[in-house]
Amino acid sequence: MMHRLRTLRTTEAFASVQGEGLRQGEPTIFVRLAGCNLRCSFCDTKRSWERGRAQAVGEIVREVRSLWRTVPARWVCLTGGEPLGQRVAPLVRALRRDGLAVQVETNGTFAPRPAADWYTVSPKPPAYTFHPMFRKKAREVKLVASRQLTSDVVRMVRRAFPPHTPIILQPQSNARWSMQKAMKLLEYASREGLGNIRVGVQLHKIYGIK
Repeated sequence: MMHRLRTLRTTEAFASVQGEGLRQGEPTIFVRLAGCNLRCSFCDTKRSWERGRAQAVGEIVREVRSLWRTVPARWVCLTGGEPLGQRVAPLVRALRRDGLAVQVETNGTFAPRPAADWYTVSPKPPAYTFHPMFRKKAREVKLVASRQLTSDVVRMVRRAFPPHTPIILQPQSNARWSMQKAMKLLEYASREGLGNIRVGVQLHKIYGIK
């Protein structure tokens, strides 16, 4: 049992900059975990749906240390797929013991059990549901401006989180139609007085980096 808890299925690890959200532009080491419970049609990392490779937590930490020597980043981002679909707590603890800050990007359907430093929550269609613990745990909420996103959803999500938690309308793969939709939803939010809603971009795609 302990062996299974300390082994995760991963897709890749790489050093780059955070391309989305409030931490945009910060040097970051990414660990992409395999598997997802939702599999959205607009997902831009569908390769992460596959089983990936089994890696011991210690092996992942060593890979992060190796990448850190190339890009001395303070942050490690666990992404996917859906990272909380696996037992990532041992990895989070090990990375934090190494003095690194840990961000977890999640669709919000699993409980935020690891003591991560930053939770980015991105509720997904059709229901846009999330675990109630994220009302306090989320540092930011991202809504992909997909064709399914409506003004009613924006209103519902905005009211579900505290006013100080920013809601970021994220254009789908930086597509022009999605950027225009995000702007229209932002205008709607402003008219309705919803507050603390902004539009983001995928900076890494603009820079042409991973």
